[in-house]
Amino acid sequence: MAPLNVAQKLIRSHLVAGQPVPGQEVGLRVDQTLTQDATGTMVMLELEALALDRVRTEVSVQYVDHNLLQADERNMADHLFLRSACRRFGLWYSKPGNGVSHPTHMQRFGVPGKSLIGSDSHTCAAGSLGMLAIGVGGLDVATAMAGEPLYLVMPEIWGVHLTGELPAWVSAKDVILEMLRRHGVDGGVHRIIEYHGPGLAGLTAMDRHVIANMGAELGATTTVFPADDRVREFLAAEDRAADFTRLTADDGAGYDLTDEIDLSSLVPLIARPGSPGDVVPVAQVAGTPVHQVVVGSSANPGLRDFAMVAAVLAARQAHPQVSLDINPSSRQILADLTGMGATLSLIQSGARLHQTGCLGCIGMGQAPAAGHNSLRTMPRNFPGRSGTADDRVWLCSPETAAAAALTGEITDPRRLGIACPPLSLPNRSAVNRAMLEPPPPADEAVQVRLDKAPSIGTLPDLDPMPDELEATVAIAVGDDLSTDEILQAGAEALPYRSDIAKLAEFTFARVDDEYVTRVRGQGAHAIVAGRNYGQGSSREHAVLAPRSLGLRLVLARSYARIHWQNLINFGVLPLEYDGPTPEVGDRLIVRNVAQALHAGTGITVRNATRDTTQQAQHRLSERQINILLAGGRIPALTHPSPVPTPR
Repeated sequence: MAPLNVAQKLIRSHLVAGQPVPGQEVGLRVDQTLTQDATGTMVMLELEALALDRVRTEVSVQYVDHNLLQADERNMADHLFLRSACRRFGLWYSKPGNGVSHPTHMQRFGVPGKSLIGSDSHTCAAGSLGMLAIGVGGLDVATAMAGEPLYLVMPEIWGVHLTGELPAWVSAKDVILEMLRRHGVDGGVHRIIEYHGPGLAGLTAMDRHVIANMGAELGATTTVFPADDRVREFLAAEDRAADFTRLTADDGAGYDLTDEIDLSSLVPLIARPGSPGDVVPVAQVAGTPVHQVVVGSSANPGLRDFAMVAAVLAARQAHPQVSLDINPSSRQILADLTGMGATLSLIQSGARLHQTGCLGCIGMGQAPAAGHNSLRTMPRNFPGRSGTADDRVWLCSPETAAAAALTGEITDPRRLGIACPPLSLPNRSAVNRAMLEPPPPADEAVQVRLDKAPSIGTLPDLDPMPDELEATVAIAVGDDLSTDEILQAGAEALPYRSDIAKLAEFTFARVDDEYVTRVRGQGAHAIVAGRNYGQGSSREHAVLAPRSLGLRLVLARSYARIHWQNLINFGVLPLEYDGPTPEVGDRLIVRNVAQALHAGTGITVRNATRDTTQQAQHRLSERQINILLAGGRIPALTHPSPVPTPR
């Protein structure tokens, strides 16, 4: 057998259907799942709709880390519902305040060689441990918990060879920002990124988490690192040495495409407002005023990241105009930070210490002032994601964030005039298992009733795809539109995450505030989009909400992977086109939908308003075609029926 890289080993060890050839659909066995509260409420409703008795994965965990602001009864009602669903279906429950899902799962449940899928796009962070970790829509997680494989298009494997060592004031965040500077937000679409080479020796497992996490911002299917001595050290520090299995690439293993980064050549980098892909050297924008600095999130979750900020600020005060906000990523990390005295340094410097969770990353608190610059160690800065419509959010490393907190302006930390402080971190973590509630035994679980407050809604009806599809174009959008812009996150909208009828009122609110009024009650409608449509969050609400309003067809130049799959899962036809762009108000017609889909990849779309036709393409497998025609994956699984195919 030819030598294999790490990604190939992971894929082959979990393959249950198809051939691992780029572009072909494969089915993968799922060992572990994670859900979080912004997506998990819908997943639990889907488990109920699937009539699941008990999860069939090795480990499934529900985290409460996103919606922690309890401004009214809805968030706590969802948390009570989630706990009851965990007890009913057999999941672990991570209580509010225990930690952000990705670093907490890495600490407590991550195992090299295992597969993990999660209803959060940053699930790929667990690739730092040598796991096959993939972010997907909630319904894919629900069906995996019910024992179904994960189906996806086999990606290319992109080998990134690392050499050298990171210089002072440069850290792992600058590595992934360099990748984004080179390749943009769609450079990793349909690819697995595998990092290898001698430069790995200087990157801890949590450094690798930072890099793997933001592979999602490149659009990658996932990111993979080997499980080597640095991973062994991490698991030993977490009192889990027995879970270590070495997993490395064979000598001579190759890749479908390659890249190389000399770590010693990197400089502090920063992503300008509006896109994680708009990356420049910090020195290029130095002197720009800053009014807020937020440290935390799954993109910089490690003890080292918070300790670095504390060390830079030690015995110093944050600049008077800067609001310095610290969001600890797990209670365990906060305990370690406190044990080493760094929490006190942060408080004395003027920092505000917030509860453990995602918070500002998802627009749940720390919304910046309109038009004022906020520097954040977070993964995303899509317009309005922070909770402020006219936001100016920059993405940077903890070192660059700390420098700005001191000076009140964007500052290259190498120009602070102080030495980069050395860090002395504990060799053992303050292991915290107390806030993880295990599932009850099966005989007890079947007696549990779901705790459903009136604010807990139901799934919308998923009617079959009509064979004569007529849809009026309701909105046309450009390239790289994110799911945050399709359906906003934040404290205003997300408390309605389990009530699709109410949540739908926020659809496209920040792009076109007349969209909902225009489509409500008017039957089937279509969306026209540019390249990389639906990038960002895996939230399937960005499909469910417009689907409940009548969305049945999307014409886009290209799609982000998770959103494309979510469209199929809920019975919306995703087509790709190269020709003229239909306009808002045009009536589009696809005739004999089932026959056309089964016949090949080409689809004729008639524009009845302009009396023209154009060719579009689909990339659906036969399995996906049947799901789409049934109206979505739930009706296809629960009410299977013969689907007509061309003779």
